[in-house]
Amino acid sequence: MSHIADQVAEAIAEGRLGPRLWLYSNYHCNLACSYCLTESAPGVARRELPAEAMRRAAAEAAGLGFRGVGITGGEPFLRPDLPALAAELSEALPVLVLTNATLFGGDHIHRLDPIRGRDVTLQISLDAATPPANDPMRGPGNFERVIGAVPRLLERGIGVRIATTLYGQSDEDLAAVEDLVAALGIAPEDHVVRPTVARGRAVTEGLGEPAGPEDLPAEATVTADGLFWSPFAPTVRGGRLDTDLLVSRQTAPLEAGLRALVGLLGAAPLAEATRFR
Repeated sequence: MSHIADQVAEAIAEGRLGPRLWLYSNYHCNLACSYCLTESAPGVARRELPAEAMRRAAAEAAGLGFRGVGITGGEPFLRPDLPALAAELSEALPVLVLTNATLFGGDHIHRLDPIRGRDVTLQISLDAATPPANDPMRGPGNFERVIGAVPRLLERGIGVRIATTLYGQSDEDLAAVEDLVAALGIAPEDHVVRPTVARGRAVTEGLGEPAGPEDLPAEATVTADGLFWSPFAPTVRGGRLDTDLLVSRQTAPLEAGLRALVGLLGAAPLAEATRFR
């Protein structure tokens, strides 16, 4: 094991570095959520992380002591290669894919056959327990498509987590979401609740809480533009990429960028000490 691998493993064990390497597969999306970190939308340029770069990063991450790979966007499943690619990456490390789950209706769900029986879990966004409360932030029909997709995914043996983003819901509203998540067959530990981060489109909409490196736990994140501090970091505002939390432009080899990241971990908050995780 290399010296940097020792440092990564130690930082993960101590909770100073997240155990999952994040990969921004793309920035375009079929939705245009009000609080989107990356200003993703149907018309956004298709800036993608090449499949080979994702394969290489996952393989290196396994050798460096990471315990999983996260794939986010944009909407990752707008990439035709994503199901097979996620299945392939799961041979190196467990994979978590963040998705809005709106592309799996009808026969389209068969696109996910490559991940059946694989160590691939889908994390699906659901912010409220009714369409009138959920859909204004995420788009018309979002609630019904998510509620329809979750049981079909579970029936196929595909792991599901639910992520709820907070933007002013009351305790009663959140309790209703928790009840709905339980009714869908999702365990409480697989329900992620987190605040809106005041970056990207959320700033324009006047939403969210400010979050800098003193608030965000370190989670190595690879994009087409470099290695960032956190998956909350490579945000876009006014069509321009934020680089305030860019750690290194070098991501190949991954070890090179991680050397810079490890050197910054002394100021990183522990994951359990922050709401942004």
